[in-house]
Amino acid sequence: MNNTAQHTLSKVPEVTLIFWIIKIAATTLGETGGDAVSMSMNLGYLVGTGIFAAIFFMAVVVQIKAMGFHPFLYWTTIIATTTVGTTLADYADRSLGIGYAGGSSLLFILLMASLAIWYRTLGSVSVDTVSSPKAEMFYWVTIMFSQTLGTALGDWTADTAGLGYGGGAIVFSALLLLVVAAYYRTKISHTVLFWAAFILTRPLGAVVGDFLDKPLNAGGLALSRYTASAALLVFIVACILIFQQSAVKKGH
Repeated sequence: MNNTAQHTLSKVPEVTLIFWIIKIAATTLGETGGDAVSMSMNLGYLVGTGIFAAIFFMAVVVQIKAMGFHPFLYWTTIIATTTVGTTLADYADRSLGIGYAGGSSLLFILLMASLAIWYRTLGSVSVDTVSSPKAEMFYWVTIMFSQTLGTALGDWTADTAGLGYGGGAIVFSALLLLVVAAYYRTKISHTVLFWAAFILTRPLGAVVGDFLDKPLNAGGLALSRYTASAALLVFIVACILIFQQSAVKKGH
């Protein structure tokens, strides 16, 4: 297949219910997996970020060079963005001392800047336009920022706001339901709603992941980060194998 034909193919999946189920599981895995490396292995946030950033970079390169949509490759790249997002957000919030509010504000600015530059350069930030290397680069950078922002928002809600992991999960689930209602009941741009949902699923995954592996006296279930991560990975693989996903169609 020549390069022109290759670049007209979409390499991202259709946005269906199974897409969101796997996305939430992947973001939860990002929390437990990121914490397993940075905390359980005692490597620290900076080293953890370096490890996951390298994996993210390699996954994006392979994804861009791929000839079409490959579910395992796509979700591997998503998991890479969410793990690097976890350790990067923790490093910014805790090691740099700017706090959850400062980290969330900074990451929100970076995310909005990424979307604005993407839109200014290519004229659209819709997922059905992700069919060229340049669009893919914008797509993955934007996703990485959204995953990092989501981690900071989840920690901010659960810790600083004092809602705890259960309260945080309820808040973000309710916000996602509002996005779903807006999708079916309003004329708000579906592209705007997609990115809103994409961002909100990350803090939901963050608080659920923390709920699974944090100590009982901190409001968690005290599960092993390795066990929780392995269970989530098995669930994701099963979903990919059981539910066939197709590439999003251009113009839809």
